[in-house]
Amino acid sequence: MDLLLLGDEQEEMVNRYIDTGEMFIGRVGCKAVAVCVVTREGSGLVEIKNIAVDPACRRRGYGRAMLSYIEARYRECAVQLGTGETPVTIDFYRACGYTYSHRIPGFFTDNYDHPVVDGGVLLTDMVYMRKEPVNNAGA
Repeated sequence: MDLLLLGDEQEEMVNRYIDTGEMFIGRVGCKAVAVCVVTREGSGLVEIKNIAVDPACRRRGYGRAMLSYIEARYRECAVQLGTGETPVTIDFYRACGYTYSHRIPGFFTDNYDHPVVDGGVLLTDMVYMRKEPVNNAGA
């Protein structure tokens, strides 16, 4: 749960999707360094509900490797994820090939029992990013 709470800091919110999602854990030796929870949303779409990397292990490629693994595992599906609107996070997902999809205004203020701050930014809207499946036709 500790790693999950890095990606979604309110346990009540994690509990909304943990039982319906598939959880993946990235390990280095016996140590869990990354976690990801994915749900099937239907119509060829999966959603990353939570993705987090242990702070001591960040900037080593574990987050990107986890995204690559999820994209390969669900290669027939579009992958979407919701995130706060912080420049570092948005830039990371763009660098991984994700594009802006839509936003849910007031998501963080309406669904969390406390102000959510990430990278010094007070989060209000949930920003959705999306990556389409690679078309393997003719391959």
